[in-house]
Amino acid sequence: MVSKRQSRLEGHRRKFMAVIDNTPECGRAVHYAGMRAKNSGGGLVLIYVVSDDDFNQWIGVGDIMRAEAREEAEAIMAKVAQEVREAIGAEPELVIREGKPAEQILQLIEEDRDIAILVLAASSAKEGPGPLVSSIAGRGAAFPIPVTIVPETLSDEDIDALS
Repeated sequence: MVSKRQSRLEGHRRKFMAVIDNTPECGRAVHYAGMRAKNSGGGLVLIYVVSDDDFNQWIGVGDIMRAEAREEAEAIMAKVAQEVREAIGAEPELVIREGKPAEQILQLIEEDRDIAILVLAASSAKEGPGPLVSSIAGRGAAFPIPVTIVPETLSDEDIDALS
């Protein structure tokens, strides 16, 4: 059961969410989501999901790896947030989660019912659009909000014109 979106209710605003990861195309999604948020008076949510697959090591080692991964995530998010402030003039909400990306994205969408659109970027690599785009697109009708997929090949100027 999907909870009703609240972004159109008084005191709420529509939020666009982009996923931060280590792919070169994620910057396209951030720029598009940020411009859409700015141009529509909405908000921008950026989520970074630290994979928990590697933390089930020996006790202590997993904790160190988790702390290092968290520090790296915080540094990446701070850099992206500064780029958004400079390029778009928007102040993003930053969310760092641990787990499987698709599960954490869905959980955040359920928790923050102002999130109305998920923006992903598709890789132009011959291997396909990327694992996150493939996993989200594969959910089809079961996904709770619209998903916008931005081609990696669009420039900032192209994105600005489209948003």
